[in-house]
Amino acid sequence: MAGLKLGSVNKVYPSGTMSLFDMNFGVNEGEFIVVLGGDGSGKSTLLKVIAGLEDASSGTVEIDGKDVTDAEPKDRNVAMVFRSNTLYPALNVFDNMAFGLKLRKAPAALIEQRVKAAAEILGLTEVLYRKPKTLTAAQRQRVAVGRAIVREPKLYLFDEPLAGLDDKLAAELLNVIVNLQARMQGAFVYATKNVSEALTIGTRIIVLKNGFIQQIDTPANLYDYPANAYVAFYIGSPTINFINKAEIVRDENGVYACEGALKIKLADSIVKRFSNIDEYAGTGKKVVIGIRPEDASTGADGFEAVCVKTEGESGVAFAECEADGHELTVKCGGTLNRGDATKISVDGERIYLFDGETRLTLLERDGGYAKTDFAEADYRPLSFAEEESIKEKFTPKKQEKKKR
Repeated sequence: MAGLKLGSVNKVYPSGTMSLFDMNFGVNEGEFIVVLGGDGSGKSTLLKVIAGLEDASSGTVEIDGKDVTDAEPKDRNVAMVFRSNTLYPALNVFDNMAFGLKLRKAPAALIEQRVKAAAEILGLTEVLYRKPKTLTAAQRQRVAVGRAIVREPKLYLFDEPLAGLDDKLAAELLNVIVNLQARMQGAFVYATKNVSEALTIGTRIIVLKNGFIQQIDTPANLYDYPANAYVAFYIGSPTINFINKAEIVRDENGVYACEGALKIKLADSIVKRFSNIDEYAGTGKKVVIGIRPEDASTGADGFEAVCVKTEGESGVAFAECEADGHELTVKCGGTLNRGDATKISVDGERIYLFDGETRLTLLERDGGYAKTDFAEADYRPLSFAEEESIKEKFTPKKQEKKKR
């Protein structure tokens, strides 16, 4: 199905700085895919390359089955909404929304029909003939969205459109965008650094870090089957706990992940997924243990800890504890005060394990993984060292000052 397809797209600026590395993925028509990453991850650059506002250094961009790698933005059949779209202050809402259609010399009747239909969907009918300065921030952003959808392009790109709005207005506009996607034809690509937004609206999520794709999958699969430690860290709230420099120990009673006084027994289901366990068990090879706060709790069993702080999140009480030099956030299994001694028990079925050097997962997928038809789900990210090596290659070198 036609939509968007990127083939080995790279973006390196004239300074030598790399912004995107080997972007390979497709978005089907009717799909809502989210590009998730922090500042400097490359998500805005990615959208600009797709839209033609930035040139790809190499690779191909296809939209609706056509190679548009060298096409001008106006010839790509793309609409893009930025985080702070600028409206034309001298034009009213109607004319701002109609601007793109008028440039393309669309018939007046078609312009009238599409603008008024979009205004009704976006709740702008009552302000159609007002100037932007009289609108609220949320209304101005809705006008920007309307300006994009009246053209009815094949691809819609949203670059952090909710940035700068308060929580209530952001939630309202997000709901509008989701409803739009259900009504409009074409593919939607939405960039954000807000994990909650991504998990709420994305049919699939592309996790980016420093211009590298980390994983592309459904929200549930990203949470339960992260490809590396970074994805596990980024997806989920509260943030996952990591115990570094741990080792795998095996004895007659089972298999354990250990670091100092912390000893966690691995459930049989985890051991079965640990396909190369012999490389780690008893060899001293280091692993990173990942424990989500919701998968551990204070109580009478487990390893010893001391409560540092308690707090509530989404109606659930969590405790920050110190255990043998490690700070861990876990569910609060009872009444705890700062300084109280307690114990932490961990659900051995819900452990995450990553290689101590590569940071890649050590656990194979099992029957709980919801397999999709997208090839990108099988993408294996680069190791931490490989990413660092590529980044070093594309880091501009400071020129030494010439000695006089």
